[in-house]
This record gives sequence, structure tokens and C-alpha cells, in this order.
Amino acid sequence: MNARKPDPLAAMRQAYRRAGLDESDLEATWFAQLRRWIMDAERDGELEPNAMVLSTASPDGRPSSRTVLLKGLDERGLVFFTNLESRKGRELAANPRAAAVFPWVDLQRQVLVEGAVEPVEPHESDAYWVTRPYNSRLGAAASPQSRVVADRSELVTAFEGLAQRHPEGGEPIERPAHWGGLRIVPDCVEFWQGRDDRLHDRLRYRRAGEGWIVERLAP
Repeated sequence: MNARKPDPLAAMRQAYRRAGLDESDLEATWFAQLRRWIMDAERDGELEPNAMVLSTASPDGRPSSRTVLLKGLDERGLVFFTNLESRKGRELAANPRAAAVFPWVDLQRQVLVEGAVEPVEPHESDAYWVTRPYNSRLGAAASPQSRVVADRSELVTAFEGLAQRHPEGGEPIERPAHWGGLRIVPDCVEFWQGRDDRLHDRLRYRRAGEGWIVERLAP
């Protein structure tokens, strides 16, 4: 019997020797630390330093993931905007908890967030909506996100029809009622820094009562 050739994926690995992460390196709050690392990623040339992989689950526990952009960050949580009738929107309405990962591979870092999800106030969604480029507002309003469509021409037709009714510089495109912001209210935020010999640094801010504690996790 011929021996099966080794899968080349098994040999793919990198040594992480760029930096370490000590408790003394951390900011006083998780959101200040996250903002600092996002700024580091931007300075290092990451294409989308605020991109995070968002994971949700249906009521029966079927998970799904996708990449979204972080658009707000403060002590209350992490805000992103979406079509609330999309798969993630429907799942979060039924099961309002999520996990997110910021994967900054070149920096040998990642941040993992877990927590409850809540809608932001309508005025917050309105305020962000008007900052979006004209074509982005058209696309968001025209697309039935996550729904099956016959082909791309169906989307293009909807986009162009909306553009004709709302030409740039004319009557503004109002924010659709089904489009808005969601906030992840974290109960834990882990900062992961790759280290040599797989002895990675993992420091986690965890909500404890009315405050937070920082604890080190084994890699």
C-alpha cells in the first residue's frame, strides 16, 4: 500500500519573536488597550486595522462568522453597523451574544472579545449613516443582505434605480429602518501576543462585579 504523502499544511508554521506582553504594558482599561493596538496596526500598515471577525449563533447553536468593521469604541463596548435583516442581524436578535477576533497576523497579535449585544440608539445610527459615502449608502439601502438573489444584475438594477430616485446632491437617502448599529458589551477581552516556543502571552480583562480584573492565561 502506498504511503500517503504528508499534507504540506502540516509543515506551515512561523516563529513568533517580535515582542512580548507583560501586565505592566497594559493600559488601565480594555478599551484604551484595544484602541492602542488598533493604532499600532494602522501605523504598521494593516489594510483594515479595525476589521474584526464577528461570530454569532442561531438559537439552535449553529455558528456563523464574517468580517465587519469596528466603527465605535468606548467604555460601553464595540460598535458596528449592519443590515439588521441579514443573517447576523437575525441571529443576534434571537441570540444576543457574540464573539469577535481582530487578527493582526503581521503584528503577531490578536484580540478576542466576548459579550452580549445590544442595539445602539437610533440617533447614533443616524449620525453614522450620514457620514457614509453616497455610493455606500446606496449599496446598503439597495441590498437585501444575506438573501438569495437571481444574479448580480438584480443588485445592480436595484442600486441604479435607487440612484435615479436619489441623485447625488439631491434629496438625501434616509437610513432604512432595518439598518443600524449594534454594540458588543464585553464581559471579557483577551490580548494575545505571539511568542517563541508557543509560549504566547495571553492577558485577559474580565468583568468582575462592577469592575474588571486582569488575568494571565496559559497559551
